[in-house]
Amino acid sequence: MNERTSTSAGRVLALITIAPALVVAAWLAVSLPLLLAGAFHPAPALALFAPVAALMLRYGLRTGPREDAPPVLEGTGRRTIGGVLAVVGAFTVYQIFMCSEQIIVRRDPASYVQFAVWLAEHGSLPIPQDRWAFGGADPALAFESPAFYAEGGAVVPQFMAGFPIVLTPGGWLAGADGILLTAPLLGACCLLAFAGLVARLVGPRWAPAGTLLLAATLPMLWASRNTLSELPAIVLLLGGLSLLHDARGDDPRTARAKCLLAGLALGLIVLVRIDGLRDVLPLVALAGLLVGLRRRRGYWLAGGLALGVAAGLTEGVVLSRPYLEYLRGSLIPLLVIAAGVAAATVLLAVLLRRDRTGARLRALAAAVRGGRLPDALAGLTVLAFLAFAARPLFQTATRVPDNPDDLLNAQFIEAVQKINGMPLDGTRQYTELSLYWVAWYIGVPALLFAVVGAAVLGRRLLRGRSARWLPAYAVIVWTTTQVLIRPGITPDHPWASRRLIGLVIPGLLLFALFGAAWTARRVRRLGYSPRVLRWGVGAGFVVMLAPIVLVSAPYLVSRTEQGEVAAVRTLCGRLGADASVIAVERATADRFLQVVRGMCGVPAARAAPDATPGDVRRVIGKVRAAGRTPVLMGAARADVAPYGPAERVVRLRTEQDGRTLDEPPRGTWGLGIDVWTSRPSGPAVPVDGGSGGRGEYPRPA
Repeated sequence: MNERTSTSAGRVLALITIAPALVVAAWLAVSLPLLLAGAFHPAPALALFAPVAALMLRYGLRTGPREDAPPVLEGTGRRTIGGVLAVVGAFTVYQIFMCSEQIIVRRDPASYVQFAVWLAEHGSLPIPQDRWAFGGADPALAFESPAFYAEGGAVVPQFMAGFPIVLTPGGWLAGADGILLTAPLLGACCLLAFAGLVARLVGPRWAPAGTLLLAATLPMLWASRNTLSELPAIVLLLGGLSLLHDARGDDPRTARAKCLLAGLALGLIVLVRIDGLRDVLPLVALAGLLVGLRRRRGYWLAGGLALGVAAGLTEGVVLSRPYLEYLRGSLIPLLVIAAGVAAATVLLAVLLRRDRTGARLRALAAAVRGGRLPDALAGLTVLAFLAFAARPLFQTATRVPDNPDDLLNAQFIEAVQKINGMPLDGTRQYTELSLYWVAWYIGVPALLFAVVGAAVLGRRLLRGRSARWLPAYAVIVWTTTQVLIRPGITPDHPWASRRLIGLVIPGLLLFALFGAAWTARRVRRLGYSPRVLRWGVGAGFVVMLAPIVLVSAPYLVSRTEQGEVAAVRTLCGRLGADASVIAVERATADRFLQVVRGMCGVPAARAAPDATPGDVRRVIGKVRAAGRTPVLMGAARADVAPYGPAERVVRLRTEQDGRTLDEPPRGTWGLGIDVWTSRPSGPAVPVDGGSGGRGEYPRPA
């Protein structure tokens, strides 16, 4: 392949791997102001998105290399692009077929779907409680449910609005089905973004292998079948890092534009996930370092980061305040750390720009480069790995419940322990196994290559070499260390793997590929023939891929959460437009309150925990007086029959993800959901019987 063809192919690979991040960033940038104004509807959103996206793509995809810079992704061939696109295409088609239909609220994916459904239908927040449909406020009624807070006479969704904003176009196009199918498409974008970063930092020839490794991991397969906020966060993070890389080889004007867009994409992670603030802190320091070194692109990177983070924090304060209050215990320390990093960064920039202190700091950096500290950092990397590996020998992580949510989680952990035949201890958090979680999903060979790669890179960076790796290395090491120390998630799998897929697994696979490439170069220097080297690289790739596939194998053929869309449509059809729904049983209220309110379009409330049958009958009378039809909802006939003739409107039998605590996930569990309704038309009739048959294992908070 001639140089021109290689350069052209490299440019194509560079562009298709950063375009998803620019598109997502443009959509968030135009949609958030509309949502804050209560006007997030298709016409204004698309009218604003088209020019903004075109402008961002124009400057983000522009190539203006300096004369001394190498061509974009030099060495890329058509086979490289074909390999990446083949993996991404096969992954997308397969994931669309295997996509989950989790829309009944039990965990976060359904909560995000219901959030997006409301935005697609109404384009504004908060969600009204519609108390008028129940004859006004009543102490026997409540309006909150998991992930939907009752606040100030309205219902406020949990979580940041960024991911529902990304899901909303799917709702405009095809309702709940369109929202669900957005997840596999975002998963494909994650693979493209990862392939781009591998091509830039390790080499284009490694991009197809890296794409396949990530696509085969169970967390990537699982996450991209479910509506989880990690998906757009990965796209923004990896795409933003690629933009930063590309800016190094451009003329000053193009470089500044790319740094601004990279900072914006990276900062907007906070709009998607509030803990994204932690991930971008190393880039804040990098921007300060560039400013201190009198490189103008540092200002543009800092400006983009500030805009993105400000957008996320503004949304949190204005639209998601109850969620931030709930996270107060961990959010305030994070904000304090962020403020400290920002202050230290400003101080560093000032000191570097002053002649005397700048000279001393440069002399210190030169001493570090020529000293033993780089070797010590490489050794420290290995020691940190060994410490995490030995952690279960000297720590058993526990957490004593001190609030209702913690108590519910403890009960859930005990239920999982009982089902798996483990000793019962709801205080166990299994945090000490965090490195073993990583080993389950990427395999021991890839993990060892990752340690080698991280050690070599740390040494090189302190020696003043491989500067292009600095942003990615800093973010990956910082975030991976934080997550391994404290994952901060209910420890059942595959659920807990969402903490790893956000950056830990892609980052360590990136290090592993670099470690494999570094090893191959070392072997080449020993004089082996190219043929032997190719066989060795191929064998090494198989050794890395095999354990990944073995762990993922049960999930490759397991479809979960099927039939929920049809079940909800049946429920909505049975309710009627004039219904005022009162859920009189806890599990049904938890799962269906926002489903009824958002997807069925009728007012919904739940009986308060201390409400008596007499209280419920009083509310029934108030609903009739308001000119509406009262509909009682529960999980069994006995829940609703005391108030009128009972009818089962939902009978769902499907599979859900299995749950393990100290070993990789290995299968599915059954899931049964029943919904019974009654429409009181006369005096209530007492009925004997319990309210069993809810058919699902306990749900964590």
